[in-house]
Formats: sequence, structure tokens, C-alpha cells
Amino acid sequence: MSGAERDLDEMDRVAELGGGQERVDDQHRKGKLAARERIGLLLDQGTFNELDKFVTHRSTDLGMDRSHPLGDGVVAGYGKIDGRLVYVYAHDFTVFGGSLGEALMKKVTKVMDLALKNGAPIIGLNDSGGARIQEGVSSLAGVSEMFFRNTLASGVIPQISAVLGPSAGAAVYSPAMTDFIFMVKGIGQMFVTGPDVVKAALGETVTFEDLGGATIHATQSGVAQFMFDSEKDCLASIRSLLSYLPQNNTESPPAVEWTLPIEPDPELDSLAPAEPYKAYDIRKIIQKLVDNGNYMEVHAGWAQNVTVGFARMAGNSVGVVANQPMVLGGALDVDSSDKAARFVRFCDSFNIPVLTLVDVPGYLPGTDQEHRGLIRHGCKLLYAYCEATVPKVTLIVKKAYGGAYCAMGSKYSKADINYAWPGAEIAVMGPEGAINIIYRKEIEAAADPESMRNQLTSDYRKKFANPYVAASRGIIDEVIPPSSTRPKIISAFESLKGKSEFRPAKKHGNIQL
Repeated sequence: MSGAERDLDEMDRVAELGGGQERVDDQHRKGKLAARERIGLLLDQGTFNELDKFVTHRSTDLGMDRSHPLGDGVVAGYGKIDGRLVYVYAHDFTVFGGSLGEALMKKVTKVMDLALKNGAPIIGLNDSGGARIQEGVSSLAGVSEMFFRNTLASGVIPQISAVLGPSAGAAVYSPAMTDFIFMVKGIGQMFVTGPDVVKAALGETVTFEDLGGATIHATQSGVAQFMFDSEKDCLASIRSLLSYLPQNNTESPPAVEWTLPIEPDPELDSLAPAEPYKAYDIRKIIQKLVDNGNYMEVHAGWAQNVTVGFARMAGNSVGVVANQPMVLGGALDVDSSDKAARFVRFCDSFNIPVLTLVDVPGYLPGTDQEHRGLIRHGCKLLYAYCEATVPKVTLIVKKAYGGAYCAMGSKYSKADINYAWPGAEIAVMGPEGAINIIYRKEIEAAADPESMRNQLTSDYRKKFANPYVAASRGIIDEVIPPSSTRPKIISAFESLKGKSEFRPAKKHGNIQL
């Protein structure tokens, strides 16, 4: 081995230790993996090609001239997941706490640029204390360059973030601008201002976890779509998610071969109860409709009155949106409208057909929802469905009332095929409410008001709210037995593969954010 080769080997060894073995060991003591260990779990074995391995910072202020670690706090490059190209960067917390300096940000933006040029997903493994204070405005300039690229990449290539340590201050906004955020409980936190600043500004004492831990963001704020107990499970789930997604917005999602017969399933006949307001788990129906019952739920812990996620039907990727009667009766509220609208828009960006299952009693009433802006948030879902040009198939399982029916992929928000089960009800409002308004005086004057109300409600349900009324007007394309639903939906999506839909030319719409 020549002297030059020995020098290279030594530089490789030093670079791969980041801030040194002691700091790597400290990372492990905290229950965290090192940056290269994370990349090794994420990518196919032996496919990682590192870029800018020997880059160092150029700052000389505030003691920075005393240390120039190779790599400068981030490991960046490209590799493969299931044989498909991805670009990745991982903050190295052993080097200046993974803080975002000018040289570090140039490494990150380089791989983002390459991802855009080559039409491949970009994955960020975040473990950073935020902008590097010692580099001042140069650090903020580099961070802003990253934000700009997040915006350029939005809707062009999938952007995925894993939060595997702190993601604080300026470091929090890039993950927030990506499509999906994965967090690990106990080690991942996201916050704009940390506990010390909160204490100084407000006198409020709060822990890192209670301020911005995984549980908070996956169940309360809605910032994170996925939460896990371990880094290994988190990184494996990123691999699973990518299996449903195309490389970029010019491609179709990857399909898997499906050779099994697509047959009716009699078990579907008994999954939705006959009673209009009896709760049941819509996910059991979803699992019966999709291949092998595999449903990758997104945002599972937040706004649970709607469920969204990815699945396959006859080997093809689909996005699923469904009301969940187990929570708030499946009514739409502020958070569920945001959740479903964002998901529909993602699917539309990346050519993923949307299947909608409807059992919605309406928008959630009350002063709390109205004062939080239910009108503004609720119309996001309407906007998302109307804007989407991917194939859209809707099934009304039970209730479809009022404006919430319009918002849930109805015929006139341009769903391509609309089915209904025989027990479905489609109306301006529930039969009970309609009767109380239309016949209030007659019921009050009746000798037996309760009996009259029940009879009128039954008559209204039979004559006006049943799916055959909508079918007679072409609003429902077909009323189908539950057992035949899977073959019908698969056939509908197959017929829509060549769909082309006109939209007027414009710079972009102005969704109510």
C-alpha cells in the first residue's frame, strides 16, 4: 500500500468516527444510533455512496478554529432501498451536536439538488440542536437554502424525515416541510423554542418530551405521521412506505404481481351494522378490500375520526380515506379535515389513486369547532378532492349527510365512480333531524308524538334517504352488495388507468391554509 493510500485509509477512519469514539459511545448510552449506523439500517446493504466525506467548516470565530472534524456534522450521499435510488443525509450529533453550519448545509443542499435532478426521494435523518450559533447569519443562510429546496421538491419527489434526536429551532422547519415525519419515542423531539427558552419567557417548566416529543406530535399537534418505539422499527417503516410511492411525480407507483383470483367476500355483508349510528371499526372493512389485509395507516394517532393510509388492490398502490365511526361517529372536524386533505393532495401529487369509504353524519357541531375555524379547515377537504385528478373511487358504506357528504369524494367533487351499499343513506341531514324540522308542528300537536316521529322518520328513510334515490339521478353509479365490493373497486380502478382530466392553466390555486 502506498503512502497516499495509507493517508486515505486514515482519513476515512477519522471521518467515520465523526466527533470521536467517546462521543459515539455517548450516543449509544443515550439509546441512539450513530449517523452511519442509521444509514446502514435504512439502505440496502452495501449500496451507500457517501459524498463530501472530508468537508470541514471554515469558521474561525468563538473557538471554532480549534476543531475541524471531517464531514462537519452530517453524513450525506445516495444508495438504494429495495433496489431503487434514494438520496439521504443524516445529522451526526457527535460533531457540534449536529448543528447546522454553512458547510454542513452545502452538503445537504447538494444531495437535495441531486435528488431533484435525478427524480429520486430524499430522506433526512434528523438529530440536530439547530442553527450553529458560532457561524451566525451564515448558518441561517444555509438553512434557508434548504427550505427553498424543500419547496422546490414539494410535489416533485417524495420527501421523508425521521426525527431521531432533537430537531430544534431552525432545524425543525425542514422536516415540517416534508411529506412524512417519522419519530421515535424517548429520543426524538421537535420544537421551535426549547424548555429553557419557554422557562425564561413564560415561567413554564416543561420537559423535552412534554414540549415536543413523539407522543405529543403524533397524537396532539399532528406534526408527525408515524411514531415508533425503536430506531430499527422506524427505519424499516420508511422502507415500507417507499414501496407504495413512485420515485417522482412523472412516474406511476410501483406495482407488485398479483395472480390470485379476485372474488366476492361474504364476510363483508356483516361488517357494517344495520343500525345507522352503531359504531364499528372501518379498518376491518378496509382490510377486507385490500390485498392481504395490508393497510399502512398514516397519522394513526391523530384526528382518529378519519383514517388515511396506503394499501394495494390487485398489486397496485392506492391511497385510502375513510370516516371512522369509532371516533366522534366519523364526523368531520378541524383536524380530520386537515389530515384527509393533506393526504389526498399527496396522493394526487404522486399519481396514487384514491379510494374513499364514506360513513359521515356531518361536520362536528359546536362553538369550539366553529371558533377554531371549521369553515376554513373543512373546505380544505372539499378543495383537495375537487383539485385531485388521479382516479377516484368512492363507496358510501352507511351515512352520507350534508356538506360532509360533498367533501368526502362525492360525484360532484369529481369522483369518477361512486358506489353505495344497499343500507347507505344519502341526504341533506339525518332523517331524524329532517323530520323534526319539516314536521315539528304536526308532531307537537299529535296525540302520540313519539310514535308519529318514529313513523315519519321511517317513511323519510325509505322514500328519500336510501341509495336508490341517488342512483335514479345518476349521483350513485351503482348500488352493490357488500360481498362484491373488492372486485367492483378493482375493476373501477383498472378502467381508470388511462384517465385524463382537464384543469384550467394557472400558477397555483389558493387553498385555505
